[in-house]
Amino acid sequence: MRLLLIEDDPELCHELASKLAQQGFAVDSAQTGVDGAYMGESEPHDIIILDLGLPDVPGLDILAQWRRKNIATPVLILTARGAWHEKVEGFRAGADDYLTKPFHFEELLVRLQALIRRASGVAGANIVIGNLQLDEESQSAIWNDAQAGLRHIELTGIEFRLLRYMMLHPKRVFSATHLVEHVYDFNDEKESNVIEVYVSRLRKKLAKEVICTRRGQGYYLDPDALQARP
Repeated sequence: MRLLLIEDDPELCHELASKLAQQGFAVDSAQTGVDGAYMGESEPHDIIILDLGLPDVPGLDILAQWRRKNIATPVLILTARGAWHEKVEGFRAGADDYLTKPFHFEELLVRLQALIRRASGVAGANIVIGNLQLDEESQSAIWNDAQAGLRHIELTGIEFRLLRYMMLHPKRVFSATHLVEHVYDFNDEKESNVIEVYVSRLRKKLAKEVICTRRGQGYYLDPDALQARP
């Protein structure tokens, strides 16, 4: 999933960006409100972490501006402001979650994962379709076959991001361009056929029929191919 981090503390911004990338996120970062507001409007992010105490533009103003423009990307506010009335203001401005500093990275991570699942209509604590479960902690997949038992499937970083995105949106057809925008960050080098390559790799690790091609439109994950067979 592609994440936008807006944090004015250079050390914290770098540390969080690095840790989030290790956890399977494609991370774009900004350290000013002007840059962050623009990136939040112009790039297709799946979730945003927003600091309130930015040096140029208040974070709440940025959030309110996004919501006025009908930008519905989930936003987690990350700030040192922990008073109850400040949290109320954040939620009224359109925040989806609120975490105060100092914080544990593990709590930030599980909150982000929960927001992403909720935004995609996944009610459970894990992303599961039929026999296939995504293990976000190890960035791998588990195939649970009634006859063969559990099979752990190792995934590269891009394979994990791509499979997670498609499992969160089963049956939806995505163009290769759309998928690139959601599994790579702004600065990544992207080859024209990169999605085709990773789709091919996932098909070999899962099954050819799990990810289907719709000619002239793109790719989609077929949940029927993941259901238990008699």
